[in-house]
Amino acid sequence: MKNILITGGAGFIGSHLVKWMLKKHDYKIVNLDSLTYAGNLQNLTEIENHPNYHFVKGDIRDEALLNEVFKAHDITDVIHLAAESHVDRSIENPLEFINTNVLGTVSLLNVCRKFWSENYADHLFYHVSTDEVYGSLDDGGFFKESTAYDPRSPYSASKASSDHFVRAYHHTYGIPIKISNCSNNYGSFQFPEKLIPLMINNIKHKKPLPVYGKGENIRDWLWVVDHCSAIDVIFHEAAVGETYNIGGINEWKNIDLVHKLCEIMDEKLGREKGESAKLITYVTDRAGHDLRYAIDPTKVETELNWKPSITFEEGLEKTVEWYLENEEWMRNVTSGNYMAYYDKMYKDR
Repeated sequence: MKNILITGGAGFIGSHLVKWMLKKHDYKIVNLDSLTYAGNLQNLTEIENHPNYHFVKGDIRDEALLNEVFKAHDITDVIHLAAESHVDRSIENPLEFINTNVLGTVSLLNVCRKFWSENYADHLFYHVSTDEVYGSLDDGGFFKESTAYDPRSPYSASKASSDHFVRAYHHTYGIPIKISNCSNNYGSFQFPEKLIPLMINNIKHKKPLPVYGKGENIRDWLWVVDHCSAIDVIFHEAAVGETYNIGGINEWKNIDLVHKLCEIMDEKLGREKGESAKLITYVTDRAGHDLRYAIDPTKVETELNWKPSITFEEGLEKTVEWYLENEEWMRNVTSGNYMAYYDKMYKDR
């Protein structure tokens, strides 16, 4: 019986992973989340009474709390997703990202070292990272596991630093680790500061669709459920110390993706074709905006036999339908602080 601590389990990817692991395995899942703006227990209502699930509200930087959690639940493994993750917010407040993403990760590693040092072989620290640590692919090519780190934003720099600390604790202290770097995730329950839910919500309410620069930036998109399946496979089958890049093999220019969402939404909402595209508004580009990210998932595909389960078009249809069917969830997360942030980031540009 594994007792797995999933950090950030009330967030977008984390909540999907908590539900995935409870469905697929007979493990005890302890969800530690500080419930900041992007953490939402509404994401977990379907499993909140599951006998193998336990929620703890707390900060990964609180080592006293971590000690209590490890002791009370006899934590055997950690899957670490808790992180500040929005580039725009990191530009506004870099220190917050250093505190959570770097110091929080080191706090977790210290507690793992304390509780597991007598027999590391029975434990695992799985660190979930991002493709943004590799920088920008201005000249083509793909990110491979061997690609040198070249972070361009405070967010990606903080994630790169946390990756380095995870590897350092593996080599210095012997903590068993695995790392995965994923491309942009999309799907249900994503906080609407991110591109796809932001556009869906604005299209629905006929609000301007803010597109940075000319919308030429390219991203590789991964359905969040496929990301969870990849984490599951890597957690159970990959060798200790290995790193895997997880991508959806779906490169889209931001402007093309926005147009695609407009087409889908016009059809779903019964609007005239092209009506929503009129809402597109170009805003000042973000500082240090990376041109292109693209993952080469060959290693995880060949070594662990993992591949995305659905096409991007299928996943996008599912995603749009979910947001249209869950108006209350969207209404709850787009009130108060979110609107103040939205006005600051987009209205004045």
